[in-house]
Amino acid sequence: MSGVDRMKPRSANELREMFLTYFEGKGCRRYPSFPLVPDDPTLMFTVAGMVPFKPYFLGLRTPEVTRAVTSQKCIRTNDIENVGRTARHHTFFEMLGNFSFGDYFKKEIIPWAWTFLTEHVGLDPDRMYATIYLDDDEAHGFWKSLVALPDERIIRLGDDDNFWAAGPTGPCGPCSELIYDQGPEFSCGKPDCGVGCSCDRYLEIWNLVFMQFSRDENGILTPLPKQNIDTGMGLERLSSVVQRVKGDFETDLFRPVINRACELAGIKYGDSEKGDLSVRVISDHLRASAFMIADGLLPSNDGPGYVLRRLIRRSVRYGRIIGVERPFLAGLLPVVNGIMGGEYRELIEQKSAIEQIVSLEEERFLHTLAQGTEILDGEIAKIKRSGSGTFSGELAFLLYDTYGFPLELTEEIAAETGVSVVRADFDREMERQRERARASSKQAAASITKNVFTELADKYGATPFDGYDTDRVSAEVVAIVADGLLKREAGEGEEALVALSRTPFYAERGGQVGDKGFLSSGGTRFDVSDTTRPSGDLIIHSGRVAAGKLAVGMTVEAVIDRERRDAVRRHHTATHLLHEALCRVLGPHIRQAGSLVSPDFLRFDYNHFAPLTKEQTDGVERMICAQVLADIPVTTQVMNYADARKLGVKALFEEKYGDVVRVLDVEGFSTELCGGTHVRATGQIGLVKILRDESIGAGVRRITAVAGAAALVVCQDNADFARAVCEALETDSQTAVAKLKAVQEENKSLLRRNQELALSEMLSSAGEILKKGVRIGDILLVAASFNGASRDMLRRIGDRLKQLEKDSVLLLAGIEGPSASLICMASDLAVKRGVHAGNLVREISSIIGGSGGGKQSMGQGGGSGISRLAEALEAAEKIVKGQSKDQ
Repeated sequence: MSGVDRMKPRSANELREMFLTYFEGKGCRRYPSFPLVPDDPTLMFTVAGMVPFKPYFLGLRTPEVTRAVTSQKCIRTNDIENVGRTARHHTFFEMLGNFSFGDYFKKEIIPWAWTFLTEHVGLDPDRMYATIYLDDDEAHGFWKSLVALPDERIIRLGDDDNFWAAGPTGPCGPCSELIYDQGPEFSCGKPDCGVGCSCDRYLEIWNLVFMQFSRDENGILTPLPKQNIDTGMGLERLSSVVQRVKGDFETDLFRPVINRACELAGIKYGDSEKGDLSVRVISDHLRASAFMIADGLLPSNDGPGYVLRRLIRRSVRYGRIIGVERPFLAGLLPVVNGIMGGEYRELIEQKSAIEQIVSLEEERFLHTLAQGTEILDGEIAKIKRSGSGTFSGELAFLLYDTYGFPLELTEEIAAETGVSVVRADFDREMERQRERARASSKQAAASITKNVFTELADKYGATPFDGYDTDRVSAEVVAIVADGLLKREAGEGEEALVALSRTPFYAERGGQVGDKGFLSSGGTRFDVSDTTRPSGDLIIHSGRVAAGKLAVGMTVEAVIDRERRDAVRRHHTATHLLHEALCRVLGPHIRQAGSLVSPDFLRFDYNHFAPLTKEQTDGVERMICAQVLADIPVTTQVMNYADARKLGVKALFEEKYGDVVRVLDVEGFSTELCGGTHVRATGQIGLVKILRDESIGAGVRRITAVAGAAALVVCQDNADFARAVCEALETDSQTAVAKLKAVQEENKSLLRRNQELALSEMLSSAGEILKKGVRIGDILLVAASFNGASRDMLRRIGDRLKQLEKDSVLLLAGIEGPSASLICMASDLAVKRGVHAGNLVREISSIIGGSGGGKQSMGQGGGSGISRLAEALEAAEKIVKGQSKDQ
């Protein structure tokens, strides 16, 4: 019986488990999938199974095991435009991989891979091929001797196909790919169709990378002292072969999502190319979005968050293509969870948060889509009429910056009508924006390299931390670093970084700041100003030698600042109480999106769609107060990570957890994974007071709060302020608010009266203003400025001028303090002549250092460069002439 007949259709979940179990049987340690955002500044996402093990392959760290196996969540967006258009392109996919760090090599992995595919999965061995590197005779010999693969099915290929490298220099080596012949029904039909053809007949199933060389700057290959194995096989692709379907989207990983999308749209899969493309894109992008949010990402305008926003918004747009105008993505999430939630529990645990974030982003985009689409369609129509065929990159940037349109979406929509976007102009505007932000942003390192700290971490391993139980320990100075170099000693007045044999100092992690304190020995004192982990769990003490001389090998007394640590403890445990209280008051979708725990205050970022109301704020504070007054014991338990997750313990996304974790329990109220330092009982926290709740991004809010002595200071300051207000109003606290409101109303009334007088004076000169206008064809352009005019006053002036001059373009500026507001009104005839009020205001605003935009008939903007306002208004004539068809 042939292998094809033996091959049973299996679910993707079965195939994943078969692979992991098979290699566990070969002595590989099974790791759960690592996060989608790697701890690697050279990569935005985990793009392959080997990424989490990159430090081992590069020799930066010593692996804890020599054999490993994973099914790794991956994201790739370099071919996002091809998703749905081909059978194999995806943004999110799973990479089945097994790895050897100086252990097994070609002789083992070649027959293991063959046996798994042919005997366990059931692929027909007579349809299997192997490609190898041109001169890899060793691999050729193993394919022949250990697998009995005939010569005609061992194909030699060159560097582009069968040689892998981590970069221009460093680890590299040949690779061997297993190819499966799916049969002539999958062929492109070309006479030369064979292994290496781009069609799906000869399908690449599994890549085996033999990392056996190191390449230097001159391109010379030197054998590595320890040879490594890195293999990768896409679960989606394997599933399509085993399930005997035409492509990945037909497998059980995608088809249920596609079917549900079709139901929501009222269409049938297979009826139209446009419909099929749309639901394939939606199924792919929604899977990716769900996993990205589950791993802690939130939509934003840069970095990984921008990719998430782009995927959700592309899904919305493809929904509109198949007629779905309402929010619909959340309705597909239960299907994704049903397929993937068994293996990836984070989808279930973060279900509420994922639904809320997807829905919020979808609703926001639907709101802006109508505005942006109107501008986009109008501009495309104008381009088509003129025959230019190019879309302004500056306008594309306006759509991105003001309306949230990803550039790629603008390009796609434009391309559908045969119009191209001038990307260079967009890139220039984007770079200007980045330059404005660059001064306050930290740039990620360009590469991962070996340094003094990675060497110390490799040599000494994790620094034992005793700070949970004590404030001081006796320790040996094992290393001193200054100016990036190891030193034997540091003298008085010198700054240095110090590693100890053990320490009570907590190193910054999980939002908690590093400890301060001192190291002392006899007449030597080293003041510690910060504590960090620059590599792995190596703890480094930063500071300055205050007296004497610090030397390697010296025994010192390491002492933390106890008072400061106690304040940090109070704020850290208060953060846990705040997190749980928010979940109970606002709902289970609440999830931490970042934090800062310091001795002076705590900061807690969380996903939510609206500001806290007074009632909600009071409710959260009362709930925390109840836990503090109950003086509940705060306990920690060390356990296996998998066991902790089974208990439903909260895990914070920014933390990188190992196999063994600490579980912090406030009995009956809150249970979270946390490696930080905490109070022994909630009563030690004292008062917790929320200072403010503010938005820091779409769907992300930030609470700042204080606890203990810091809260007392805030309460005293508030009381002092209240007393000062009462004295100024000459009243008491009972009537202060009412009296203040009365004063405000009186001031508003006076302001309105003054504005009406000013407006009346401005309107009385309407005729004179029109006389100063400039005729451009049959349109009158009026450009004028008014001191003290608000935007509302400008509109009223504009309405009056329109009554007096129907066919006009009105550009009006109001100067208030250091800035100017602009509005532009274009009559129907002006619009017909080609005038665009929004574009005119945008150009005028840019001259005075601001921004603006709007529709063809109405635009508004402004800027702070009022010294150039006269110059800007004078430029209006030239701009309108450029826009107008009749001049």
